[in-house]
Order: sequence, then C-alpha cells, then structure tokens
Amino acid sequence: MIISVLERRSEIGLRRALGATRGHIRVQFFSEAVLLAGIGGAVGVFCGVMATAVYASIKGWAVVLPPEAWAGGVGAAVAIGAIAGLLPAIRAARMQPTEALRTS
Repeated sequence: MIISVLERRSEIGLRRALGATRGHIRVQFFSEAVLLAGIGGAVGVFCGVMATAVYASIKGWAVVLPPEAWAGGVGAAVAIGAIAGLLPAIRAARMQPTEALRTS
C-alpha cells in the first residue's frame, strides 16, 4: 500500500485540488487495503478448503470444514490488511495537493 500511495501521488494531488478532503483520501486508501485483504483472504480460504477436500478424499476421510475456520481465515486477513493499510492511508491524506502534483 505504501508503494500504491507513492505511485498515485498525482491522483491524490488532483483529487485534493478538486476538493477532496483528507478524510476522503484516507477512506479511499484504507478501504482499498481492507478490500484487497478480504479478497486475498477469501481466495486463500478457498484454496485451503479445496486442498483439504482433495487430501481428505484421497485418504478416504470425511471432509469436515467448520465455518469458524473459514471466518477466522478471512477475518484474520482483513484485520492484517486493515493494520497494514492504516499508515499508508494516513500518509496519503497528509499530502499537500501542490506537493503531490509537483512530484508526478
């Protein structure tokens, strides 16, 4: 997310120059981080479920996957994404429009 902020400085500057508040920028980058983490967590849980189901069927075992494990996997990914996305979101919101437009 830090690299995303650095690469999108001109977008941040343009949005700020057109009237976006610091809160708008902060929410944009924070929600992107949480959304990407949630999608990644869901894909990871799906791959884990598929691997478990394949392994269990090869061994002849019953496939038992508690919903708490699914929710825990996605929840942990979202929590980590939120923590990792908080600092870049704050950094993006603190950029001055003129500085962000000039560095692009």
